Amino acid sequence: MTDPRVQDPTEEGLWRPLRRLQASMDADIARIYSGKRITGLKPSFVMELLRLHARGPMTITELAESVGRTHSALSQKVAAMRDAGWVRTVEGEDARSKKVMLTDQSRAVVDRLAAEWRATEAAVAEIESEIPYPLSRVVTDIEQALERKSFHDRIAEKLAQDPAWD
Repeated sequence: MTDPRVQDPTEEGLWRPLRRLQASMDADIARIYSGKRITGLKPSFVMELLRLHARGPMTITELAESVGRTHSALSQKVAAMRDAGWVRTVEGEDARSKKVMLTDQSRAVVDRLAAEWRATEAAVAEIESEIPYPLSRVVTDIEQALERKSFHDRIAEKLAQDPAWD
């Protein structure tokens, strides 16, 4: 049984609405795919598929660098994309690397995915024109604030003031 006097810090979440918004928008994109009978495709796969289409096969490291992700994160994503049939991997130039390439399944829809990407960017631009403070500006402002003091340093300062952290 939970002690009613214990406060749950997860009840607070300033960025939770942003995560819900992103999930809702991704769900709407997934509905667009479903309407064109593109099944099993996560919106989070599309950037990598479009990048592979534009640049050709790449190692996981090359692909990770091109989309601004870590090797570890992209390795996991490539495994999920491979399991879903969107990419395949072959041995790279040395035995330690793997080349990632599109499958016939992804090549069959990649032009549609590019069209969706363009339409999504246009829709986001439309939304940003309707609000007084665009999200892209918020991101830039947060990045500038983090250049002045890192997120790590901000958290560490707060923890130094919290006796529970000792």
